[in-house]
This record gives sequence, C-alpha cells and structure tokens, in this order.
Amino acid sequence: MSNGEVTVPVVCPACETETEVPISELEATIDRHNTTRHDGAAMATVDPAIKEHITDLVAEDLDLLE
Repeated sequence: MSNGEVTVPVVCPACETETEVPISELEATIDRHNTTRHDGAAMATVDPAIKEHITDLVAEDLDLLE
C-alpha cells in the first residue's frame, strides 16, 4: 500500500475470494461484504492463518504457553 498502512488478508470461502484490506478499513470492509453478499451471515473473515498467528503471539506474550 502506498501510504505504508498495514494490510490484513481477508478471505471469503463462500465467494472463493481473497483480498488485502488496510487495517483501518478491516471491520467496515468485512461487514459490508457480509451484508451485501451474504445477507449479514459471517462468511468473510480475517485469514484463519493470521488469526492463529496472532493468538499464538498473545499467548506467548501472556506466558500462557509455559
């Protein structure tokens, strides 16, 4: 991204799509996609691999892995 903002991968298994979204637009983009494409059902989400990685980092930071 040209302004240097961090992007997050978003996937929608129902649409078989993937995209990179600026973190500042993440929630609105996912909500808009799910509302317009899936009648509000939570289909699009942050890439599960990213969610898992963040969970691991938080657990490590909180010393929950020891």
